[in-house]
Amino acid sequence: MSQNSTDISDLSNRILYEDNHLLIVNKRAGEIVQGDRTGDEPLLELVRQYIKVTANKPGNVFCGLVHRIDRPVSGAVIFAKTSKSLARMNALVKDRSLQKTYWAIVEKMPEQPEATLVHFLRKNERTNTSEVSNVEKEGWQRAELSYCLLAAGDRYSLLEVDLHTGRHHQIRAQLSAIGCPIKGDLKYGARRSNEDGSISLHARRLKFEHPVQHTEILVEAPPFNALFLKLLHQ
Repeated sequence: MSQNSTDISDLSNRILYEDNHLLIVNKRAGEIVQGDRTGDEPLLELVRQYIKVTANKPGNVFCGLVHRIDRPVSGAVIFAKTSKSLARMNALVKDRSLQKTYWAIVEKMPEQPEATLVHFLRKNERTNTSEVSNVEKEGWQRAELSYCLLAAGDRYSLLEVDLHTGRHHQIRAQLSAIGCPIKGDLKYGARRSNEDGSISLHARRLKFEHPVQHTEILVEAPPFNALFLKLLHQ
């Protein structure tokens, strides 16, 4: 079996939803969604190859990326199989009708078991991080999320996070700002890295109206990291 067919077989085991218009994949931590200067094969290209093989399509295959998640983050990512579904999904993202829920393992239990956080962020291009301010500043973007505590262990806590805006490194920066850095996230104050280079942030759930059928789609991505479920079920 070739490497490409092996990769496609692995991808098929991680598909959370598929129809003629959309394909949703459970991304592993460490995979890149789009091509970058590393030259590593992006998930977008692997999905394109999967569509080409499974649909037996000659020539170029359309595959559009609806949204991204960071390389060290795992979880659900949506791809569009047609230009029409991509345009409609882009509109859903723009008007914030795509609901995104994450799970985050943090190094410290937050002071409040649930809260809504509002900060102002500015991307630092040099360090590829987002700086955080508690007060509004010119040129900074408003960032809002809400979280609730799902479980607490001796060393780590598990939070469920609902994004209300989509800013660069938003969850990572905002949780760090309240003294709860994500496990493994050295950029935002974690004490040590995870062995696999990941951070313990997982895109758990997506909810939206199907762009063509107009039915409600709810997809949940099982976490690859066993610590998520260990904390949840302890």
